[in-house]
Amino acid sequence: MGRLLGAPLKAWRFDAVYTSPLSRAADTCALAGYGDYAQPREDLMEWDYGDYEGRTGAEIRAERPDWTIWTNGVPNGETAAQVATRVDGVISDALRTDGDVLIFAHGHLLRVLAARWLGLPPWEGRLFLLSTASISVLGHDGDRRRPAIVSWNDTTHLRA
Repeated sequence: MGRLLGAPLKAWRFDAVYTSPLSRAADTCALAGYGDYAQPREDLMEWDYGDYEGRTGAEIRAERPDWTIWTNGVPNGETAAQVATRVDGVISDALRTDGDVLIFAHGHLLRVLAARWLGLPPWEGRLFLLSTASISVLGHDGDRRRPAIVSWNDTTHLRA
């Protein structure tokens, strides 16, 4: 899927490329053609799921029917607030960059990043569904004063 990202991303010029150092994101970054430019960032690693690492949501809900990562968290893992602190640093660095920034990371973390971009609490990342290998664009409204979502969860390049 990473190869399919290369063509649509060529529409932009990126002044910085950040990637999680975990192989899922770093490999996607390389397949999309940005591996040589990417800066691996520990703060883009996926949410630490603690005791739930490696388990699916369905497996967890078999024991805790009302469980979601957004409202219940994970035992011995990161809180939503801790993930927000990490992505706030990424956002701060991106805002100091003159141009566009490309980020390769993980689903839940990117959903928190979108919420924080908009000034929302991290648990509101629950509102931003995200597909694998989708393209999302965060930006500003016309006067560049207020953060906005330009596009979200675009997968049209995957159907080509």
